Amino acid sequence: MKNIKIDFFSESKKWPRRIPKIKTITKQTINKMKSYFKNDYKFELNIILTDKSKMIKLNKIYKNKQYDTDVLTFITKNSNKSVGKILYCDIFFSIDTIEKFIRRNKVSIYDHFNHLLIHSLLHINGYDHENNLDFNKMKKEEIKILGSFGINDPYKI
Repeated sequence: MKNIKIDFFSESKKWPRRIPKIKTITKQTINKMKSYFKNDYKFELNIILTDKSKMIKLNKIYKNKQYDTDVLTFITKNSNKSVGKILYCDIFFSIDTIEKFIRRNKVSIYDHFNHLLIHSLLHINGYDHENNLDFNKMKKEEIKILGSFGINDPYKI
């Protein structure tokens, strides 16, 4: 898949039964989003399926925030003549926060996971939401990609 390597890691007992479907969704989504990925980079993606306690620790250490979140994306760029340009990307998903969201909003866990994945993949490819203009641009792309999977606009929940 266009210089994209994906590995999956589970750090919670709540994830394993869902991993086959998560892998399928991830591969389908990356394939659908291949035009977003820069051709001159290699991408090494780690999908880390974790829980609330790990996310609180990560959020505190790296974002200086004292709470859980559903997804965190970390990107490290590397470039040298022997390997070329590489983006190492760690995407952490919290099952506890995701389950809380899906219960409250009555949505599919897999549709919500796909939304979070698309959000993170857009971050990896240069999108951000530091201001309203960037947020609206990113949101528009998320809605468009989700729509291509038949998933409704999550911002209308």
